[in-house]
Amino acid sequence: MSDALADVTADLRSDTLTRPTQAMREAMASAPVGDDVYGEDPTVLALQRQVADLLGHEDALFTPTGSMANQLGVRLHVAPGQELVTDDLAHVLRAEMGAAAVLSGISARSYPTTGGLLDVDAAMALAVTEGGAYQVGTACVVVENTHNFGGGTIQPLEAMQDLQERAHARGMAVHLDGARLWNAHVATGTPLADYGACADTVSVCLSKGLGAPVGSLLVGSSDRMQQARVWRKRFGGGMRQVGILAAAGRYALEHQLDRLAEDHARCQQVAQAVAAVNPEAVDPQAVHSNILVLRVAPAGWSAADFIEAAGERGVLGYVTGPEHVRFVWHLDVDDAQTDHASAVLTELLASRA
Repeated sequence: MSDALADVTADLRSDTLTRPTQAMREAMASAPVGDDVYGEDPTVLALQRQVADLLGHEDALFTPTGSMANQLGVRLHVAPGQELVTDDLAHVLRAEMGAAAVLSGISARSYPTTGGLLDVDAAMALAVTEGGAYQVGTACVVVENTHNFGGGTIQPLEAMQDLQERAHARGMAVHLDGARLWNAHVATGTPLADYGACADTVSVCLSKGLGAPVGSLLVGSSDRMQQARVWRKRFGGGMRQVGILAAAGRYALEHQLDRLAEDHARCQQVAQAVAAVNPEAVDPQAVHSNILVLRVAPAGWSAADFIEAAGERGVLGYVTGPEHVRFVWHLDVDDAQTDHASAVLTELLASRA
């Protein structure tokens, strides 16, 4: 490894680490603003209209976080005492601090998944829609695309369409956690509106690969978004001159959406390099977007020790389980940093193989 590469630090813990570019900062500084609680911020209104149109829904609501957008989505569909069904790696279960139960009295059940892949049969088998007074009723199925803890898995459009058809036939709604739906769109070329048509509500995030500092949106029908606005205020998410933040999202959608393909290519480059020295660590064909999950146990590592060793060599990652680690490509990781990450990860995985 050259001295030049050794000096490079690649922070691959998450794509939430992106920082606004100078041009994005200028767009934020010049944004026209108003009071969003009164529905009078013109930049927020423009962003909401833009995202609703992209996803083929009637309306949208700007939220400070993706977790809030998800929690508003499930609250619209699931009454207190009812349940949602999703997979056991889903963000709404693993990374939102039990919010559905704590804030909305919603319980949840999950089916086991491989790589976060949607299993419509399993979801339908788990759902209870005729339990009467004896079982908790399932009101909503949640699907995540791309799937974070699954390793950036892209859900097949046909499976999502099948899920919606079968869920609706049994009186259940579908919420799509689309925090990284932009990545699925760029990777597959599937129109965002086609994904949007598969769900009653969809959340999308602006502060991951798109590079905005803050913000997500929930989309759905106009009636549902009016209800969501009330619940957003109730959850503490009413905001004032937030057009400063919405302007970052508008800039990101215009200038930084297509470039997600660069993150995918760099991630795939490292996946192939790792697989060449240790095929048990990763299957490159299962790496769909910008997230690389490695199984490090076959190489003799614990996940915690591997992340520590990589960090000492300037590559930061994230532990997702006892045997698995995660690295995520984003706007602030360039070719040189990717090359450095590739050299470090392959060295570590070859050293104990």
